[in-house]
Amino acid sequence: MGLQRNRYFMLGVVLFFLGLQFRLVDSFVLNEGSTRALQKIAKQAKVAEGGNPAANAFMQSSPVIPKKSFKPPQWLGFVFLTVGGVISLHALVLPKQ
Repeated sequence: MGLQRNRYFMLGVVLFFLGLQFRLVDSFVLNEGSTRALQKIAKQAKVAEGGNPAANAFMQSSPVIPKKSFKPPQWLGFVFLTVGGVISLHALVLPKQ
């Protein structure tokens, strides 16, 4: 099953809007679940604990993980906009089936 004209066009539109989103948003803040999954994947050490052992024992029942922030590079939005536009325009010149 090859890519048909409508699939090329849809892929181009999705990439174009993804690039538009990367250009309009400065940074993304992940929720707790995503941050924990990213921490498991990266196998990073836990957040450094303070000097009070009683407070540490209390906090171990519900560890507080700071939310991860992702700031995409500026060129990434331009790349998605360009590739999405080229693929969408290419889909318009493909023969209909």
